Amino acid sequence: MSMIQAKHLTFSYPGGDPIFEDVSFQVDTGWRLGFTGRNGRGKTTFLQLLMGQYEYAGTITASVEFDYFPYRVPDPSRPVAEVLSRLCPSAPEWELVRELSALEVGRETLERPFETLSHGEQTKSLLAALFLNEGRFPLIDEPTNHLDARGRALVSDYLSRKRGFILVSHDRRFLDGCVDHILSLNRADIQVRSGSFSSWLEEFQCRQQSELEQDQQLRLDIKRLHQSARRAESWSNRVEASKIGAYDKGFVGHKSAKMMKRAKSIEARRQEAAGRKAELLKNLERAEPLKLSPLEHHAPVLAEFSDAVVWYGDAPACRPATFQVRRGERVILEGKNGSGKSSLLKALMGQPLRHTGTIETAPGLIISYAPQDTGHLRGGLRAFAREQEIDESLFKTILRKMGFERALFDQDMADFSQGQKKKVVLAASLCCPAHLYVWDEPLNYIDLYSRMQIEALLREFSPSMLLVEHDRAFLEAVGTQWVKL
Repeated sequence: MSMIQAKHLTFSYPGGDPIFEDVSFQVDTGWRLGFTGRNGRGKTTFLQLLMGQYEYAGTITASVEFDYFPYRVPDPSRPVAEVLSRLCPSAPEWELVRELSALEVGRETLERPFETLSHGEQTKSLLAALFLNEGRFPLIDEPTNHLDARGRALVSDYLSRKRGFILVSHDRRFLDGCVDHILSLNRADIQVRSGSFSSWLEEFQCRQQSELEQDQQLRLDIKRLHQSARRAESWSNRVEASKIGAYDKGFVGHKSAKMMKRAKSIEARRQEAAGRKAELLKNLERAEPLKLSPLEHHAPVLAEFSDAVVWYGDAPACRPATFQVRRGERVILEGKNGSGKSSLLKALMGQPLRHTGTIETAPGLIISYAPQDTGHLRGGLRAFAREQEIDESLFKTILRKMGFERALFDQDMADFSQGQKKKVVLAASLCCPAHLYVWDEPLNYIDLYSRMQIEALLREFSPSMLLVEHDRAFLEAVGTQWVKL
């Protein structure tokens, strides 16, 4: 076993606030380490520091070389076998076939152009190559974002049989299935704990609740001690004033000094309590409730698909789909990668996709759409709000509640992390009063606390929705109907 050690690590992007400031920790290369934290805290940045991409203060030492996932594929038109052989040149073909088989990717896939694979197949193929580079330590950054539910379960089980990696993910079930340690980037520090993600989260929340209770008690103690100190000081001043004309001025002075000493002692206890209070709740994650203003439509059926098939050229994107989205329902589209889920959503939104069958909506239906892709985001938030015709103040308030720092409001969205971009799309959708909310994989790159905020929002306001998503815990919390494609 060997260690990866960070000592007094400090890093910030040019002109930005510190991402890491004098932090120290160490992890064992034999751990299956889950890496978690709110969007923008520096998870991907730390992986890039390990890869040597940026200069930093402090030291990072390791006796291993690192491999970063996802790999960049320079020429995706080449066959899969050629792409993978360049990534793991020393691995014989039989080992590659073995790893692909464990991920339910058939041997025939090796002959196909890489670009013809679904996103899920590409992810699994690149993971197979990642674990065939002997002597290199895998850094796995958000592998679940293009995996369907079956793919996530499969990859989680695959990783559980591997030894030694750092994995960035926000999918609770996925992490629980494959990690044995958690490294959390908190508001004030970095913590490393053994165990599953759920056990870490339970411990973290219990610790925060305990600190909240201590904080409340210390508030009462500080208030009581402050009042006691003021009373003692007041008594001392009155006793001191009574020396004028007193027969025994020495006795009165002694009594006054004693009262003043007591006042100072109480004040010292108050300051000590204040110091203890200041050490509490530094890592408290404040996930304020979100709000939504769904519109009520008079029609019981908001959208209806009858034998709907979207076509790309001569190839169908899905088999004929027949289902309804009724008022008050949250309909989940399920299916493998490439089964046409996103295509049906795009067709519903009126995008120029050829389709057969029928896709109908209720008269006057207002739809709020959150697309899967965020690559189009450029420029500032103010211009984006104006372009989307949404209230800028409300838009930024929602982003703040989802963990956005105010400093981001003046930055170009192109420089945002993937999770921050996804929050922009979701916040814009939440700003729009609508009869139906159509969200395409809304939780890609979204941190745990924001996921829980969105869960609570949907349970409280019960909007009509059509969703494509693969986070099983989230779907079980909010879904009312499942449609299998």
